[in-house]
Amino acid sequence: MEVKEDKVVDIGLKELAKKLEDFAKARDWEKYHSPRNLLLAMVGEIGELSEIFQWRGEVEKGLPNWEESDKEHLGEELSDVLLYLIRLADICGIDLAHAATNKILKNAIKYPPKCFP
Repeated sequence: MEVKEDKVVDIGLKELAKKLEDFAKARDWEKYHSPRNLLLAMVGEIGELSEIFQWRGEVEKGLPNWEESDKEHLGEELSDVLLYLIRLADICGIDLAHAATNKILKNAIKYPPKCFP
C-alpha cells in the first residue's frame, strides 16, 4: 500500500494477502501460520479491539468526541483484525472477496427489504 500526499491508494484483498505472505516468508514465520494459530491471534486482536470500546458506552458514528490518538489506535486494532482475517482466509484457500460477495447475496435473499405501500 502506498501513501501519496496524505492519501492512501486503494488496495485489494488479494494484494494484501500477497503482502502478508511475503512478510511472513521474509521472516520465516510461515511455519507458525496454521489456521488454528492465525485464528487464535485474531481472537486476541479482537479482544484488544473490544477493550477500546469497553467502558465508553454507546458512541456516535464517526466518533466525533474521540481524540485523534484514540482514532489512530482504533484504526491499528481494526487493521490487526483485518490482516489476520485475510491471512487466515488465504492459508485456508478461501477467496475472501468472493465468499463475502456471495454472503451478501445470500443475506439479501434471506432478509429482503420491507415493502411499504
